[in-house]
Amino acid sequence: MPIGLIKKIFSKAEPVPANKGQKTTPDKKKAANASATKSQKAKPQAKPKKQTPPWDVKQFNVEPAEGQTRFHDLNLDDRIMHGIYDLGFQYASPIQAAALPLTLAGHDIIGKAQTGTGKTAAFLITVLQKLLTTSPAERYASEPRALVIAPTRELAMQIAKDAQGLSKHTDLNVVTVVGGVDYDKQKDQLNGIVDILVATPGRLLDFLQQKAVYLDQVEMLVIDEADRMLDMGFIPDLKRIIRATPEKSIRQTQLFSATYPYDVVALSESWTYKPQQIEIEPESVATETVDQRFYSLQETEKDQVLVDLLKSPNMGKAIIFANRRDTSRDLADRLNKMGVKAMLLSGEVAQQKRVKTLERFKSQDNTVLVATDVAGRGIHVDGISHVFNYTLPDDPEDYVHRIGRTGRAGASGMAITFIDEYEAYGLMDLESYLGKKIVTEPVPKE
Repeated sequence: MPIGLIKKIFSKAEPVPANKGQKTTPDKKKAANASATKSQKAKPQAKPKKQTPPWDVKQFNVEPAEGQTRFHDLNLDDRIMHGIYDLGFQYASPIQAAALPLTLAGHDIIGKAQTGTGKTAAFLITVLQKLLTTSPAERYASEPRALVIAPTRELAMQIAKDAQGLSKHTDLNVVTVVGGVDYDKQKDQLNGIVDILVATPGRLLDFLQQKAVYLDQVEMLVIDEADRMLDMGFIPDLKRIIRATPEKSIRQTQLFSATYPYDVVALSESWTYKPQQIEIEPESVATETVDQRFYSLQETEKDQVLVDLLKSPNMGKAIIFANRRDTSRDLADRLNKMGVKAMLLSGEVAQQKRVKTLERFKSQDNTVLVATDVAGRGIHVDGISHVFNYTLPDDPEDYVHRIGRTGRAGASGMAITFIDEYEAYGLMDLESYLGKKIVTEPVPKE
């Protein structure tokens, strides 16, 4: 990289005390003393605060359990362990237990795992461990050491939030660049030391072309939801981004995908170096905690049935999924007119408003969110009791992601799918994907 295009980061000089080098006149000194005396007379001096003892990993006591991997068993940096402790995790999830021993040893991996399996923490822990235990000879502005690429803004922001939680007790800098958010603000954040960069392909490529970021010092590359990247047409952008990073034999690459279409297999082979393969059981097998019901009804009946169900006493937080933006928008409007306070989350909603909507949905009880599949992946909200499929998704895989928003972390949940006269034909594909027969039932009467 041309030296003229980069800013070398020098160590900061020691801070100069506020009055150092400045003369104080007798009058000013006298006034200062008088002021101090007056202050002392007015109120007694505060007692020095009790210092909190430094955190010790011995405080994080997790007993060994058969068939479980403790984070203690992975020889992680104490600062990472402190973050894990704060987040309340004790044992590694299956994807973490399978991936971490390999990636911590420096291997590339190709992981087949869906949202909700804990894969985000799996790749982030490895990234943090390497950043904390190795140091480059020199650092420059705008040059991230780790790059995580995700297909959607919501997923990228969730990954960044998880990274900040796990790295809470470190001085590592996490920067997020996604579309739909203040361009100049993101550019300013890149104009400094960047340890972990989490990005969506379009915005990252834009900054790369503007020479606002350089990827030639990337030591670790994570590609999350590669199949979704393929579906959304991001592969050409992704190829250009990866060409800007070091050779695959030099960097460490972790690639995750929920499915393995031929194109993803071919790409994963070209982007990784001697990878280890990991496969975790899909979420469709792990939805025993979700009661799945399919109600047969006319299209014209959907709104009233939905309102009646949403007003039932056992209703908690609920997400209602629809396939199209206009369907979601119109449905949210109709629900509000019918006495159900519903929030909207779709691609046409401005990013800042989407963030605020999600925060409201997370923080308030008995809330209703109408969403497109933009909320189907990468959105982790505790306490969702019901998921409604107002329209049957075109892709059976999206059905699994939708219902996976409930019944999380051992909690029970219910997924209700409306099957009208037009959607009945889509059940065959869903049955084939789930590997079981779907039985529709009439809407239960009060």
